Amino acid sequence: MITRTSPYPAFALAAALVAGSAARAQDHALASRQDNQGQLMVSVTPVITPGAATWRFDMQFNTHVSPITQNIAADSVLSDDKGHEEAPTAWQGDPPGGHHRKGALLFKAFSPAPASITLKVRKVGSIPERTFTWKLNDR
Repeated sequence: MITRTSPYPAFALAAALVAGSAARAQDHALASRQDNQGQLMVSVTPVITPGAATWRFDMQFNTHVSPITQNIAADSVLSDDKGHEEAPTAWQGDPPGGHHRKGALLFKAFSPAPASITLKVRKVGSIPERTFTWKLNDR
């Protein structure tokens, strides 16, 4: 709460706004999922805010075998519980190469929001397809 005795009311207001935004974002956090096949670990954390035009999936790829050279955006698709699919609109992250990559895969949001979503990532490592599923009504 901001009071007239606060020597820095603008800073107090900014802190309150940031804390409120963080609390709202946390309310809509979905659990991270991992797939550890073929000596390559893929970790995915969805960041989905109700009403947002774009859904973000934070991703990490880790291996100690061979460089990760796949085009993540070209080899990924998001589907809903009714079978509708969306291709990614962008990959914002590390370029192909190296044993460790991270970034965010962006998709146009489904509207209305479905009961569940599935992210499929193909051809990463020696695995033909990795699937990650979340129920949206469990938030």
